[in-house]
Formats: sequence, structure tokens, C-alpha cells
Amino acid sequence: MGLYVLAAAKGSPGVTTSAVVLSGIWPGEPILADLDPAGGDIALRYRDTSGAPLDPNRGLLSLGAAVRRGAAEVQLSDHVQQISGGLEVLTGVTSPDQVQGLGSTWQHLAKSLRSVPGRDVLADCGRLAPGAVTMPVLQSADAVLMLARPTLEGLSHLRELIRGLSEMLKLGGYDGVPVGVALITSYRDARTATDVQAILDQAGLRTSVLGILAEDDKAAAAIRTGDGRRARQSLLTRSAAEIGERLRRLGRDRAGAQTSVAQGSV
Repeated sequence: MGLYVLAAAKGSPGVTTSAVVLSGIWPGEPILADLDPAGGDIALRYRDTSGAPLDPNRGLLSLGAAVRRGAAEVQLSDHVQQISGGLEVLTGVTSPDQVQGLGSTWQHLAKSLRSVPGRDVLADCGRLAPGAVTMPVLQSADAVLMLARPTLEGLSHLRELIRGLSEMLKLGGYDGVPVGVALITSYRDARTATDVQAILDQAGLRTSVLGILAEDDKAAAAIRTGDGRRARQSLLTRSAAEIGERLRRLGRDRAGAQTSVAQGSV
């Protein structure tokens, strides 16, 4: 069904925690894919429903191997595992060398992530740079969510990253991948989102600031240890619900624009 990517620029931590909390409030039964090129954290942080470690041989690498074998129908469901709380995850690699080993399969992996019947996939791509091996996944996404802290350094890295990705994602075009921004800061910083939107607009970047993802250390720690119940009513979870709805709206708007153009050309 849908594919939504979460990523960050240099110096912007918290992508995996944000991906887990967004997956927890996402409608339906989403799959969380750990695609961080630097090595994933999902398999390190979480256990399966029986409390046992996740299988290191089942995940992104096994999916990539199936794609390389040219299996007629590669099913993502054959490579996911369920963690405590019920979320299904595609575990990532443990080192950058393994990511490089996937080589030219990334285009096919992106297609597999994009075409799960009746289910959305949220892909944690970690910290990004133009030319990243995960670029085919971003180019196939319904929408991309960039996470950043509203500091001078954080916003500078964010602006340059979005500028570097603009051409590859066809940012602003009818067939481009829409990019939203979530700011990790105190939920009381009411003007921050407006101020950052003005900065991005001034830079000529067609990007929407979707709001604030509340900085809540206790809730984040509970999520990292798999105790989602403690975080359920937190500011972090409630703010994630707002961001998630706006992110899905970006994806729907893109689909609507493409449909309108297609109908107009008939």
C-alpha cells in the first residue's frame, strides 16, 4: 500500500524512536522497516513476543537475498518479525558493509516495500546524505518525514540536506515526493514551527513543517525499552499522532495531484 520514509540530517538523533512511536499510533497494521545504512537499532533494542532476541538472519538481508535470487513473488511478510506489543518489523543490518552488499537490489527492495497489500510501511532510513544507498526507497515513497532539532546547526544541516535532495525527489513537482519536517523540541515552543517554515520558504525549498514532535525523555526511554504502555498518554505519543495524520495527508495530496494530471492528459 503506502511507503513513508523517516530520516534526519547530520546531528539529528531520534529517528528510530520516532519511527517506533509513529508506527504505534499508525492506523491499520503498519510494518516498520529498519533501513539505516549505518546499522539498525531495532534488533538491538527489542525482543519478540516471547521475550527472545530477534532472529538476525531474518530481515532486510534475507529480503535482499530473495530479491537477488529472482524469486517470482517476494513477500515482505516472509521476512518480518513481531516485537513485544505486536508491531511487525523488518530488522536492519548490523554494519555499513552489509548495506553495501545489497548493491543494486535497492530498487527492487523499494518496490517490495511499496507494494504490501493493505498495509503501510514506515521506513527508518537514519541519517541521510545525498547519494545514500537508500535513495531508491525515498524516490518510491508516498512522503518523506525529516526530523530535526531547531538549533542553528540542526536547521543548517536540514536546509542543505533538503536542497541536496530536491532534484532527486523532484521536490515541488506534481510527480515529486513531498517532504515534511517534524521538529524535535519542547511542545511549548509554539512559534518554532512557524519560524522554521519561514526559513525554508526563504531558501526556496518546497517543504512543509508538519509540527513538533514533543521532546519527552521519559516516554522516549519507555519506547526504547519496549514499554509502549507507559508512553501511550505522553506528549510524545500525542504529538506523533498529529504528525502522522499530516504525513499521511501529504501522501494523499501527492496521489491526488498525480491522478488529476493523468486525467487531464487523457
